[in-house]
Formats: sequence, C-alpha cells, structure tokens
Amino acid sequence: MMIHAFMLMVVIGTGPHRQVQPDPMYFRDINDCIYYARKIPQKFGNFQSPVDPKDRVVAYCKPVKIQDGVHIYDH
Repeated sequence: MMIHAFMLMVVIGTGPHRQVQPDPMYFRDINDCIYYARKIPQKFGNFQSPVDPKDRVVAYCKPVKIQDGVHIYDH
C-alpha cells in the first residue's frame, strides 16, 4: 500500500558541486518537514556570504508517495 508523505530534500553545493543527499527523511506532517528544511541551511544556505559554493546547502520538502512501512517521522 502506498501512503502520502513529505520528503526532506537536502542539496549540498551548487553547479558542478551540487549533490542531493542520498538518505531522505520522510515526514507525515508538512510543518515538521518545513521546520527541518528551514533549520538545516541556516548556517550555509546564505548565498550572499563568503561560503564556498561546494559547501552551500538548500533544503526543501517534496510531497511523495511511499510504501507503507518506510520510517516516517511523526511528531
């Protein structure tokens, strides 16, 4: 059975350094997902600061359908 969830996508780097982190986190509630999506890039997400492009972080939530039984964070 498939269920709806929100997947936290974390992308590190820009341009040729861009890498999507391979181990996604799934949340039942979008507000929980958004909380982490905002917190994770606070230090390195500012593209105006002198952070090396390979170290910049972007995080966002993506609605997905996953197999029932996959670990879902549910607060």
